[in-house]
Amino acid sequence: MGGGGQQTESSEPAKCDGGGPDGGRGGSAVYTWEEVQKHCHRSDQWLVIDRKVYNITQWAKRHPGGIRVISHFAGEDATEAFVAFHLDPNFVRKFLKPLLIGELAPTEPSQDHGKNAVLVQDFQALRDRVESEGLLRARPLFFSLYLGHILLLEALALGLLWVWGTSWSITLLCSLMLATSQAQAGWLQHDYGHLSVCKKSGWNHKLHKFVIGHLKGASANWWNHRHFQHHAKPNIFRKDPDINSLHVFVLGDKQPVEYGIKKLKYMPYHHQHQYFFLSKLLNTFLESHWFVWVTQMSHLPMEMDHERQQDWLTMQLSATCNIEQSTFNDWFSGHLNFQIEHHLFPTMPRHNYHLVAPLVRALCEKHGVPYQVKTLQKGMTDVVRSLKKSGDLWLDAYLHK
Repeated sequence: MGGGGQQTESSEPAKCDGGGPDGGRGGSAVYTWEEVQKHCHRSDQWLVIDRKVYNITQWAKRHPGGIRVISHFAGEDATEAFVAFHLDPNFVRKFLKPLLIGELAPTEPSQDHGKNAVLVQDFQALRDRVESEGLLRARPLFFSLYLGHILLLEALALGLLWVWGTSWSITLLCSLMLATSQAQAGWLQHDYGHLSVCKKSGWNHKLHKFVIGHLKGASANWWNHRHFQHHAKPNIFRKDPDINSLHVFVLGDKQPVEYGIKKLKYMPYHHQHQYFFLSKLLNTFLESHWFVWVTQMSHLPMEMDHERQQDWLTMQLSATCNIEQSTFNDWFSGHLNFQIEHHLFPTMPRHNYHLVAPLVRALCEKHGVPYQVKTLQKGMTDVVRSLKKSGDLWLDAYLHK
């Protein structure tokens, strides 16, 4: 599930409670959910897609998206994630045939862990509608113009330095132009990385490597392996690398208390909302702040927890919120002000988010799933408030528990 390359992320895959390794019993065998859920260890991994049971123990090591993202679903139903991440699920299914060991018993529900079957079915109906209305098809001109404005800013900045030299005023102007072009290139590589621009995955991968590699100076494989884990299990400790802060921050409501009870004090966490502003590299100060604020205002203030095996819609909505739409917000955030829609449909081209948003909101209202939309200012201030709240929770637990 996701892009390809060499795995470098340090999160632990396939950790759960249950029984030990157990071999398959052939493609005609039937299994209960209880049996499937036992196979969630590094050396023994099964998962379910459309009621079919697959042994992915060996395949996980060769998975194009990396071992970790697929291992996060070991012992679980991976149907919704499988459909969300692949441009052509039917094409990918041919690689699954050798891994098939059976199917769920007829008496078993299609969803595991007591998920809301009606909600899952309604979301699948929404996805079918999205596909039938062509909302997963990109407009090439949109992305061509987007790339053009990035290259133009880069060329203008270099041209100004060439013609006018390196005075303080010119240097400051060029720094602003390059910070803007680099931030926008970050949003564009994100589009290609999600396979949401070209019809063929190969072209998306090539253009992704060009933008992130040549314009940004980063690794496409590294980005893919980290980012698809984030989408697969957003805001879930030990599975979402975006909330692995390497002990620099404590996040959410539970992690600070856990650290406090264990008397862990790698940093003065009750001041983390203050040193957060100093945590960027000086040579990319403007761009890094731009990137961090945009990406974190939709996730950091949201719920963070350990694995709870929720359905796709509920899991994504609990970890994600939107920032209200405007021409500036769309451009400034690379349309990631529609984080909810982006997380539900990760291969959807961004220019269609606003079209599907009313449909998603209606589905959420039907099932009582909170759908949050904030102003840009509130989104940013909530980042600081969230860090302060987490720091205070840590301090209280550290001192009194």
